[in-house]
Amino acid sequence: MRMGNGMGSVYKMKGKRRKPWRAIVTLRIEYNEEICKAKQIRRVIGDYATQKEALEALTEYNKNPYDIDANKITFSEVYDKWSDDHFKKIVPSATRTWKSAFSYFKPIHNMRFADIRPNHIEGCIKAADVGGSTKQRMKSLCNMLYKYALKYEIVTVNYADLCDSIKRPKPTIERVPYSAAEEQLLWDNLDFPFVDMVLIGIYSGWRPQELSILKIADIDLENRTYLGGLKTDAGRNRVVPIHDKVFSLVKNCYDKAVEMGSEYLFNDEYGQQGTYMTYDKYRGRFNKVNKRLKMSHRPHDTRHTFITKAKHSGVDEYLLKMIVGHEINDVTEKTYTHRTIEELHTEIAKIE
Repeated sequence: MRMGNGMGSVYKMKGKRRKPWRAIVTLRIEYNEEICKAKQIRRVIGDYATQKEALEALTEYNKNPYDIDANKITFSEVYDKWSDDHFKKIVPSATRTWKSAFSYFKPIHNMRFADIRPNHIEGCIKAADVGGSTKQRMKSLCNMLYKYALKYEIVTVNYADLCDSIKRPKPTIERVPYSAAEEQLLWDNLDFPFVDMVLIGIYSGWRPQELSILKIADIDLENRTYLGGLKTDAGRNRVVPIHDKVFSLVKNCYDKAVEMGSEYLFNDEYGQQGTYMTYDKYRGRFNKVNKRLKMSHRPHDTRHTFITKAKHSGVDEYLLKMIVGHEINDVTEKTYTHRTIEELHTEIAKIE
């Protein structure tokens, strides 16, 4: 039985069969120049016991076309498809951690994704001669791949979620805000490289990896704002007001970047692997500041300091979440309230 153009067809196969009715679709038309003929490239959706079942399967396919060969795709192929999109959204240093995690799944790289079970995943994770954080990264990668596979109907069950032996370690990192005396010490040592970057972090609330890759194209000196952000939907492409106290520092970095011909706000003019910053480079420079000033802070302490100072200064809760990129759960505030740049500046100015 033929359907409308491009809809596929249903026909009954010869011989005695349990499922004689076949539904097929045309994927594309290929033209053979040698014989001057066009050829249909077709695929079988399935074989069915009745004509009605075949027609229903064909109709359902045309409503929501799916990849007929999805059940043949391997672990590596799912990773390639997922990473093509995901790696565009994250910084290079984060990309390296996902690639590293993937490398430890070599025993199942060529397995059909649909055949993988919890014992395969756990076997690779347990066999990897790495620390707990990398093992957790491996588990997280599998969860991301299964989420992708579920979306595209490659599988129907997230088997990574059933790996009970891989537990997420409880966070033990203590965030310590900078004291007033430590902040003054930073101001007193602005001549030391990247002290200005630490202070800008304290008065902006950027995550370290967000701060390190800010571009001068996203710095609006006239309106005194930065544009940037990573990690979550709430965090990406957010506008952050430049606090008056660090505006001159931002402008100095901006002018220096322009002079160097760099597209990034922060640069290491003596960097051996390029002048632009990455989170790994930032962490190294941050640790040099710690050593020079005899401090023991972590890179995220600047963000923690900003949030702590903002709360102590009475900054509006929702505006603070907008600035630091936290999700706003209040529907009215999130959907119907539109904040202005002036409001952001008014609130951040409360931080002394």
